[in-house]
Amino acid sequence: MLDQPQRQSLTVPWKVGDDVMAGNGSGDHHDKARRFRDAALPHLNDVYTLARYLLHDAADAEDAAQECYLRALRHFDTFRGPAMKPWLFAILRNICNGEFARRSGLLRAIESETDEDKDAVPLWQEPQVSQEAEMLRQWDAETIRRLVAELPDAFREALVLREISDLSYREIADVVGVPVGTVMSRLARARSMLREAWIAEEGLPT
Repeated sequence: MLDQPQRQSLTVPWKVGDDVMAGNGSGDHHDKARRFRDAALPHLNDVYTLARYLLHDAADAEDAAQECYLRALRHFDTFRGPAMKPWLFAILRNICNGEFARRSGLLRAIESETDEDKDAVPLWQEPQVSQEAEMLRQWDAETIRRLVAELPDAFREALVLREISDLSYREIADVVGVPVGTVMSRLARARSMLREAWIAEEGLPT
């Protein structure tokens, strides 16, 4: 599995949410805050990790994660499931592709899809542990972070969602907004690029 960056301290927003919602004295709003906290808190580290890989900056990642939870709390009534984590990731991705990306001066445009990309089916179907996945287990954490950070945005995002966040192909497709075939194609290319980077890193013959 890929390494999960450790957040130093991240102020979670439900205290703010509780204060805001307490104004009208409605028990329903306190119940909403409690239900949101119970559903969303287990995914806080995963949300921060994705933000860290997308934004390359710990402070921006913490800001983006907090903004993600604030927005998710405001719109929690619209959440219909079935899975909380992909929903949070979709909100976070919009944040990272918007205001925080512009603030950091990062180009977050995802490559336009071609018909070939949309219909692509990788040669590997991963019935067993892939060679690239096995390599990931052997690398030290710093090497993994560096090599993954050097991948193009779309491929890095797909790899993090799959290897760190453990989302299914369908969940990744829903978060990113592309067909499942494109997700599989991006993962295949990302792992191929990682393998090439590892070979170059170790000075192994091709």
